[in-house]
Amino acid sequence: MLDAYLLAFEMVFNPYVLGVMLLSGVYGLVIGCIPGLSATMAIALLVPLTFFMPPIPAIAAIVTTSAMAIFSGDIPGCLLRIPGTPASAAYVDEAHQMNVKGHPERALGIGLVFSVIGGLFGALVLMLAAPALADFALHFSSVEFFWLVLLGLGGAVFIGARRPVKAVLMLLVGLSIALVGMQNPAGLPRFTFGSVDLLSGFSLIPVMVGMFAVSEVLRSIIRPEAVRAPNVGGIDGIFRGMWGLAKKYPWPLARGSVLGTIIGALPGAGADIAAWMSYAMSKRFSKEPEKFGTGHPEGLVEAGASNNSALGGTWIPALVFGIPGDSITAIAIGVLYMKNLNPGPTIFIHAPQNVYAIFLIFLLANLLMIPLGWAIIKTARHVLKVPRRVLMPIILLFAMVGAYAINNNLFDVLIMLAFGLFGFFLEENEFPVAPIILGIVLGPMLENNFVASMIKADGSFIGFIDRPIAAVLAALTIAIVLWSVVSAFRRKGEEAAEGHVSEQL
Repeated sequence: MLDAYLLAFEMVFNPYVLGVMLLSGVYGLVIGCIPGLSATMAIALLVPLTFFMPPIPAIAAIVTTSAMAIFSGDIPGCLLRIPGTPASAAYVDEAHQMNVKGHPERALGIGLVFSVIGGLFGALVLMLAAPALADFALHFSSVEFFWLVLLGLGGAVFIGARRPVKAVLMLLVGLSIALVGMQNPAGLPRFTFGSVDLLSGFSLIPVMVGMFAVSEVLRSIIRPEAVRAPNVGGIDGIFRGMWGLAKKYPWPLARGSVLGTIIGALPGAGADIAAWMSYAMSKRFSKEPEKFGTGHPEGLVEAGASNNSALGGTWIPALVFGIPGDSITAIAIGVLYMKNLNPGPTIFIHAPQNVYAIFLIFLLANLLMIPLGWAIIKTARHVLKVPRRVLMPIILLFAMVGAYAINNNLFDVLIMLAFGLFGFFLEENEFPVAPIILGIVLGPMLENNFVASMIKADGSFIGFIDRPIAAVLAALTIAIVLWSVVSAFRRKGEEAAEGHVSEQL
């Protein structure tokens, strides 16, 4: 093993590989900052270049780009309330509120530092426990995935806990949107109304960009005073106070890192779901849940660590069994096969130095995020100085390009604009839009796993709880949902009692 690691060290620490990682890091940061251009798209656009690279530099480019893009999606989310990637949408309101209070450097510093910590944790778990965790993930059948998705959907109630009824209603809207198209177990077109463009359903990126970016542009036009950012002199002291936050929130940091790695190791999950679930759990177990949504750092710490730790987790089933943990590793597996690095248990036997090189690349990519992330945050300070009447049309242009680039289809641009109007209307009436995105992300997984589980159980609902892991997940899901409902009614009763006492006084 030592000889293999020494050989891997030589493979990674050479000028060519380091140069590829540096350029890939800059590329990933820029793509992640542009709303509509997700980390998956960044990897897809990078694949043609990997044709001309040796195996290790090709994998280094993919790993570095994905890590940087996931982090940099936080930057437009904080500064403009427009998440750069779906993983950033879970806590975009929290980060933006911190910016509105005049502390953008704090929100961006949390995103950078704790993304690095979570990424390093995920990389270490990948190095030390890949076979064991991959084996555990393979014990998950459709039943366990069904309960896991329900647990994630419960996060919509947590995120919208101040208005739980509206949050649940918006979650149902998101699930309804996910029904459109042929992406269902029966393969039948649903709610397409004869439109060929709707056969594949609504793409997540145009919907998300519309509800966050276009709605923000509309708000800046109609009510410019409501979106004017504070006139801060710059984004300085990014790392100031981060050690204090780590000491203040050690359990959220640890919980986010662990949960992100576990969610990432489950095939079909990924950083997006990990971020949603971690932010929801942070709010549920916080001693100060009433501060969430007002620029509170606790949720940012946990979710920031979770989405990057999930990247390491997604490579566990990808390397050990050739099962992609998310769309990024699905592309990466194709590159591995193209480079004759066939994933599976035998790769640890026949080419361990290549596996260890990937481990080292993960560690190095996360460490490289510190200087590169600091540089792009310092560059992003100039965004605050650009007049919004100039900035918003540019944002709208990038959003339209991003929506079109998904499928090279003008219909996606129209979908983006339509959902922008819809999102603006909802937020003007105090309906949260985040649960809609969550419903769209998890809706297909919920339906597919439910149908598959019912077929396996021959139509019996007992099949959903007759496996130990499924039973535990079911009990946990039901308990958390009931806890949320009881807490909401209790809080409403306390507020009513306080109001009654104040009237008597």
